[in-house]
Amino acid sequence: MGFGRATQGLIGVDITSATVKLLELERQGDHWRVASWAVRPLVDRAVVERRIRDMDQVVMALSRAMDHAGPRARRAVVALPTGAVITKVLSMPVSFDDDDITQRIAMESDKHIPFPFNEVTLDFQRLGVNARYNDQQDILLVACRRQDMQLLTDVLEQVGLEPAVVDVEMFAMERATRYLLSAIPHHPDRGSALIDIGASMTAFNIVHRGRIVHTRDNVMGGRQLTDEIRQHYRLTFEEAGRAKKAGDLPEYRSRILHPFRESLVQQIMRSLKLYYTTAGACEIEHLILAGGSSVIEGLAERLTEESRLEVISANPFASMRIGNGIDHVKLSLDAPAMMTACGLAMRSLS
Repeated sequence: MGFGRATQGLIGVDITSATVKLLELERQGDHWRVASWAVRPLVDRAVVERRIRDMDQVVMALSRAMDHAGPRARRAVVALPTGAVITKVLSMPVSFDDDDITQRIAMESDKHIPFPFNEVTLDFQRLGVNARYNDQQDILLVACRRQDMQLLTDVLEQVGLEPAVVDVEMFAMERATRYLLSAIPHHPDRGSALIDIGASMTAFNIVHRGRIVHTRDNVMGGRQLTDEIRQHYRLTFEEAGRAKKAGDLPEYRSRILHPFRESLVQQIMRSLKLYYTTAGACEIEHLILAGGSSVIEGLAERLTEESRLEVISANPFASMRIGNGIDHVKLSLDAPAMMTACGLAMRSLS
């Protein structure tokens, strides 16, 4: 099984360090329709830095998500973390067909892949004729360790899903962002900063013409806020998580939330300034907040003040049709965290 092209009828499954997310989309003419969805929490350290450490807990969470969502489809697409994947653009003669490309990659694998060739799963995509040399074509090579892919497909199979496609997290996020931006007025020559604030990491991405052209990861996320609540109020991790959602602890905003939010704002602003200093090839038009921890109270307003840019909360479902029985309010609240799952489900139908 490789990074194959998807067909209709797949479920997008996003496994992060804090939750398992499931999304089923349907195509109705020119419109997308949310057919089913679910988000279920994971116990602490079941997934660490997007790598599965406790298979049983992940399977249990996905099984609960399946029970809640009740999707009709059974074929699923899942994403490898970007850090587990090697991507390179290679140049090869335009006369090469798929067999030629496969043979060339195998012959030169030690130049491109730092693992034994028999331990690797790879795929490639033709990107078109090289911009400088019309007798050469650009080939996007995508490779990962076979064991990393196997872990993900095993999870799907244990809940009765058929693993049909393995995608890459970055590609899924690009796909969802392109769809999101298609509904927002924006200048084609300008870029957007996509800020994905997860449980343990904040990914600062620059998206230009539908592609992520710059990325920077910061070790800061919602789990840090939970830990600060736990330590300050002497709570268990689970109690701290519930208290974070409620936001009603004594002096919580002044002592915990506001300092954390300011640290996060300054981290994001440093990443933005660093981009302009080192790689700023395009002007930034929007800041797009995504990820489960992006809904922190007052974050969008503070970023607007600091950056003087338009700040958008990512909601890929805003222009979609919503299936019967789906709670629109709950779906909207979870939307910023569903970007990767959405991109995966869109891969299935595109």
